[in-house]
Amino acid sequence: MLASNAYASFEEYIELRKKNDAIIEYIDGIIYMSPSPSTKHQRISGRLNTKFMLYLEGKGSTCEVFQAPYDIELKKEGISAKTIVIPDLSVICDKTGLNENKYIGVPTLIVEILSPSNQSHDLITKLNLYMQYGVKEYWIVNPMKNAITVYCLNNDGLYEQADIKVNTGEICSFVLPGFSVSLDSLFA
Repeated sequence: MLASNAYASFEEYIELRKKNDAIIEYIDGIIYMSPSPSTKHQRISGRLNTKFMLYLEGKGSTCEVFQAPYDIELKKEGISAKTIVIPDLSVICDKTGLNENKYIGVPTLIVEILSPSNQSHDLITKLNLYMQYGVKEYWIVNPMKNAITVYCLNNDGLYEQADIKVNTGEICSFVLPGFSVSLDSLFA
């Protein structure tokens, strides 16, 4: 959902953030406001967060999972635009970009959980944005259809649909070997 359809400077975005507790993202000079998450959205987010945390702790991984609201300032060599996103979940393996208030860089894996009012934002805008910045794996969770779609970057830097499951079965990560989630328990 757009906060405004007009271009806004990064400074205007920062001022709006200071005056507002809403989840507000800044992409290509446009300010996007996200709706408050539903109960089902929060359950799914919490369950996935727990699964990622248990997996990462059990593997002695250097990766860490962060749950919204947590700012990710996407940064990649060759791209100068200021971009702030707030994914539902981010798995960060390069911790050099972590600071007190946000992460600056590119997470290894991002999960977005769709809401009825902002599906196109996650399905189109963020899919293309995350691909452009080089997020290796992007999960789109659709609570309305009890479905998860996983996209992975190929050698050309483009997303390919790596897996899709609806209602039942296990969905697997391709960047976190051995990590999988049962849709039956996730959407229960």
